[in-house]
Amino acid sequence: MVGLMLGLIYDVHGNLPALEAVLEDAADVDGWMLGGDYTLFGAWPAETLDRLRALDAVWIRGNGERWTAAPEDAPEPVRGAISWCAGMLGRDVVAEMANLPETHRDGSTLFCHGSPGSDVQSFMPEAAGDEQELLEGVEADLLVFGHTHLPFAREADSGIALANPGSVGMPFDGDPRAAYAVLRDDGRVEHRRVAYDHMASAAAVRGALGPAGEVPAARIERASAEVG
Repeated sequence: MVGLMLGLIYDVHGNLPALEAVLEDAADVDGWMLGGDYTLFGAWPAETLDRLRALDAVWIRGNGERWTAAPEDAPEPVRGAISWCAGMLGRDVVAEMANLPETHRDGSTLFCHGSPGSDVQSFMPEAAGDEQELLEGVEADLLVFGHTHLPFAREADSGIALANPGSVGMPFDGDPRAAYAVLRDDGRVEHRRVAYDHMASAAAVRGALGPAGEVPAARIERASAEVG
């Protein structure tokens, strides 16, 4: 299709108002790539999944889906939030999300959550020392990933184009607006931001999760991973 535009949604983290703002903004998008971390840490896990299920979309799994099914794999401080999220979703949905594929390939474009071999190791706006290792054996012209909640696009030393759409529900770049991106049929990635009431979402997280919600709520408020 000439002019096809694929919306890239990553790291919603159960923030339904942020997701709704993105979907309203993206009236020109033809279909969606959903890149993982859909529900964990947000106040609306089940509602977020229901909204995403209504889209014409391809889904892959993030570390959030893996952790929700196997909390023993997650850092101890986040297990309270995991337990609450799992209870809201139910056993069958948790298992379904954990069984999503880890990657998706569309021609010369490869989609993953963190990196092709890991859902918790990823790429940064500036190349880090492990980048060559993370890209070893990867055959793609464009690699799309999330996990770090930092929107950027650049080229790796190997020549592979790297693109992170940023986080819909919990950006970490100092800008609290919901972040997503559009992949055009010529391979260009267009980053977009949408304002919504992020302070209300943070308050909802505190109200729903109690003490387990304090860190994710502060991250939504500050648009930063650093909250201490």
